[in-house]
Amino acid sequence: MALHYQDDSIIIHKYECGDFGNNAYLIVCPKTNESIIIDTPGEPGKVIEAAKSTDVKAILITHNHWDHLLGFDDVTGAIDAPVGIGADDADALPRPPALLLRDGDEIVAGTVTVRAIGTPGHTPGSTCYTVGNALFSGDTLFPGGPGKSGSPEKLKQLIDSITTKLFALADDVAVYPGHGSDGDLKNSKEEYAIFASKEHPADLAGDVLWLSA
Repeated sequence: MALHYQDDSIIIHKYECGDFGNNAYLIVCPKTNESIIIDTPGEPGKVIEAAKSTDVKAILITHNHWDHLLGFDDVTGAIDAPVGIGADDADALPRPPALLLRDGDEIVAGTVTVRAIGTPGHTPGSTCYTVGNALFSGDTLFPGGPGKSGSPEKLKQLIDSITTKLFALADDVAVYPGHGSDGDLKNSKEEYAIFASKEHPADLAGDVLWLSA
């Protein structure tokens, strides 16, 4: 297993999957061995193998972009567990999910309680998941900047989601994004403060970095 983090309350496995550098996560309760999968990118064999040694209680999707769903049929075919996704992204799944998630909904695996945070902007139903000092941010927030935005209006919505929802969490929360390396909210908040102190073009959108925009 790709053990990434462990303490007395949670075990986190992280897998880089497929050709697009997608991350998938397996969260495990160390007391009960119950677990939750986050995202289903392509080539999810290692995720499936690891998950089968646990009792999977849910498969949670951060958002409905195709690269996070390339392994959806493989994962859901091998693992019998309810699928959850933000309600406004549900229409893009290969089949209707069991859980239409709203802001504040909770999903439980043993003593681990995952809370859904609705963060529209990257997609209408983008959803981050938090448990303890871990934030699974999908493509909403990366170390260095927000996820890709399709328009200035979407960037504004995305930044609002980040600053009002995610930045309300503690500085020491670790950020586990949908692609790439981990970060933490302390650095994200500090970098965003520099971004917010500057003027920006009215048409700013796309791939934005806090420190170079």
